[in-house]
Amino acid sequence: MSGIFGVVSATNCAEDLVYGTDYHTHMGTEYGGIAVFGKEFKRYIHKMSSANFKTRFFENIKDINGQQGIGVVSDFDEQPIYLKSKLGEFCIVSTGKVDNINALTREMLEEGISFSEMSKKSVNATELLARIIATGKDIKEGIEKVYKRIIGSASILVLTKDGIYGARDSFGRSALILGRKEGSWAICSETTSFSNLDFEPIRDLNPGEIVFIDAANLECKVIRPGNGKKQVCAFLWMYTGFPASNYEGINSEVVREESGKLLAKRDKDLKADMVVGIPDSGIAHAVGYAIESKIPLRRPLVKYTPTYGRSYTPPSQGTRDIIARMKLIAIKEIIQNNVIILLEDSIVRGTQLKNVTVDKFWKAGAKELHVRPASPPLLFPCLFSASTRTNSELVTRRAISAIEGKDIEDVSEYTNPKTEKYAKMIEWIRKDLNVTSLKFQTVEDMVTAIGLPREQLCLHCWLGCTGCK
Repeated sequence: MSGIFGVVSATNCAEDLVYGTDYHTHMGTEYGGIAVFGKEFKRYIHKMSSANFKTRFFENIKDINGQQGIGVVSDFDEQPIYLKSKLGEFCIVSTGKVDNINALTREMLEEGISFSEMSKKSVNATELLARIIATGKDIKEGIEKVYKRIIGSASILVLTKDGIYGARDSFGRSALILGRKEGSWAICSETTSFSNLDFEPIRDLNPGEIVFIDAANLECKVIRPGNGKKQVCAFLWMYTGFPASNYEGINSEVVREESGKLLAKRDKDLKADMVVGIPDSGIAHAVGYAIESKIPLRRPLVKYTPTYGRSYTPPSQGTRDIIARMKLIAIKEIIQNNVIILLEDSIVRGTQLKNVTVDKFWKAGAKELHVRPASPPLLFPCLFSASTRTNSELVTRRAISAIEGKDIEDVSEYTNPKTEKYAKMIEWIRKDLNVTSLKFQTVEDMVTAIGLPREQLCLHCWLGCTGCK
């Protein structure tokens, strides 16, 4: 995952740029970077594994002097990328995933294009996008070439001497939103970045739309209209997005509460002493469940927030495990001898839930533990972000391999909650997690909670299709 932010201002943009980008820290853990244009282009890139974005960049604020800039928080690529090309100098940040990066790299090397940046043993994906853009007759045509050549998704901000280009990916899987205040324009992945900087959200870019924020006139111009083929990642609302952020005008905290309510409606006969949300993203789902079920919401599991961030985003399993173990602290006095309904945003790999969270509850003396993930079972690696890459990472696929004796290509019966094979998969996962009961959200209820038409959502992780009808 990555989060991107850009600002064009009538005055020095330093504070808005640094703090606006900082509000995307939940989207990545490896690198933070900003680029600014004043009299010249300047870039600042810091590794964030040992300190958060604000800490790394606070000292840079006094050195930044420019009226336009872009920033990024990234899990994999060092960004922004600077390029001096036939189109002039520009800097670029991106979010998404280029699935055919290896094939494109070979093609571009044969075309005589060279690369200088590496990322996790392959070409830096953001540099690859920059190189493609540089082959266009102008920035607009270059971005259109990106749309045509890549498999996957890419939302992009390009900083030039004249302003900032913003381009949302072809199907709108990631968000890109315009904001405005007196004397400034901003563009971001997360509207969370707007409110405390006094920006008012204007609108989401359409899928495939390209805009240009003109620094000289402080105007935002549409230079390529969107294509209308909207398939937004449903996981934005269920987990990855920040609670205060809106996508397509729909707030993620509201969606999560509604999701919890719908889970509770399918659990009318379950009696318990308390509802608990796994911090942080499971809490809103638990609030909704508690409202609907009228079972008290309690906090027997608290997150030590000063130093630990998300355990899902770091690229290595070892890092994810240590963060998950250290950040959550169980309160024995609340847990002991109680029947607990535990709300989680999703179960992806299952290792943290099994080895850390569930274990903490049993050691603290829980009587029963009923787990309710607010997302359906994930059965397919994501094609459009770097969250999951292989079948073997998914607990559902481990269950299917155990049931079938091998991983199988056609898992359609396992996507349908009404089938016997689906029930067997859930029971295998329940036993593996060592919990009293396990019931996942349905795709239908997840779509209902979000409130967009089903065909406008990317449901690939759950059903293996995009724009599923």
